[in-house]
Amino acid sequence: MSESEVPNDPSADNEFLARRFESHRSHLRAVAYRMLGSSAEADDAVQEAWFRLSRSDTRRVDNLGGWLTTVVGRVCLDMLRSRKSRAEEPLESGTATARVADAFAADPEQDALLADSVGVALLVVLETLTPAERLAFVLHDLFAVSYEEVAEIVGRSPVAARQLASRARRRVQGAEAHDADLVQQREVVDAFLAAAREGDFEALVELLDPDVVARTEVGVTTGAEAVAKGASSFRHIAAVSRPALVDGATGLAVFIDGRLDRTLAFTFVRERIAVIDIVLDAARVAEQRVTLVDEGRP
Repeated sequence: MSESEVPNDPSADNEFLARRFESHRSHLRAVAYRMLGSSAEADDAVQEAWFRLSRSDTRRVDNLGGWLTTVVGRVCLDMLRSRKSRAEEPLESGTATARVADAFAADPEQDALLADSVGVALLVVLETLTPAERLAFVLHDLFAVSYEEVAEIVGRSPVAARQLASRARRRVQGAEAHDADLVQQREVVDAFLAAAREGDFEALVELLDPDVVARTEVGVTTGAEAVAKGASSFRHIAAVSRPALVDGATGLAVFIDGRLDRTLAFTFVRERIAVIDIVLDAARVAEQRVTLVDEGRP
């Protein structure tokens, strides 16, 4: 039965809708947790999404997962704005750390498991962003939601949504540059490059976050196995790739016939690759700052 095929019986309709919602619950909770940094609040946001779904006519909704992600994004944005309105001063690093610690105290076992997959350091940095910046970064950079959809949620233009995500990304990458071990990032990328050259699928999966997103101008691939499969099938690209800094981020530069053909920039979560931004367009590649680094060396 497809998502567009809805039973006529009201009770069967409700049961069918509940099953469809449950199939998206883990994804929605992942989005909400990265937005809010608390498993209890994430559960509240997901529950609110279910209430809104149960009260809505979704017979014309073609992509229920996308619709629910948008709803959860709006709920989380409202929760973040309410949280900010109660704070008299902007969050600094120490306050953000304390807030994350307080969230853990509410449900330490569940939050510790979730934080292990997200990274406490990333949660702390996200706490320092404005609600709109946080939403734009989480939805676009971590879950590949388009700028057009982000713009609709925050009530701004797609260009403004892109700027929000860009500002957030600089904050996150700046924190990584200050706090994270850049040498370790290089080691991960070197290992990724070696595994891609050898077509080592298992090694690639181990280096990737389970919810990794790889995106280009023409498409998005999500999930460690799907991304690893794609990387392991392009040995010829890996063979002509060089470790580089791409606009200051740890990445790879791909040279074909001696010409810079494309770039890959990586975002890391808990020492694994969480986002791979692949730029193929020649004009965009030409605008990037690409600095080669010695392969295999920090």
